[in-house]
Amino acid sequence: MTRSVVSIVYVNDAPAAAVFYGGLLGMSPSFETPGYITFGLGPGADLALWSGQFEDLSPDVPRTSEVCLAIDGGPDEVNAIFEQWRSKDVTILHEPHDAGFGLTFLAADPDGNRIRVAPRG
Repeated sequence: MTRSVVSIVYVNDAPAAAVFYGGLLGMSPSFETPGYITFGLGPGADLALWSGQFEDLSPDVPRTSEVCLAIDGGPDEVNAIFEQWRSKDVTILHEPHDAGFGLTFLAADPDGNRIRVAPRG
């Protein structure tokens, strides 16, 4: 049996969110329907964008979870991604800082969902 962990991010507009996440990740969706779109992140891991569960999400509502992009590079790579995302006008919630496990920063998608970039542990 094939198993995969799918992290679901609730969004208002799955196709628009797919454009946003595709630009950040530098990849295209692996599966698409009008309200549910996934990105294959590697063996056993997918990111799903789903607009069928909640409507009228507001970026003003605090989010308590986040998607983490764990990278193999060190601080220079984190800073490079930060500058790249900032040049794309991605909302930055917390600029690069040392959080005890390495340099990290926190961003948000257009629906207010949190996206962290951090070193792979």
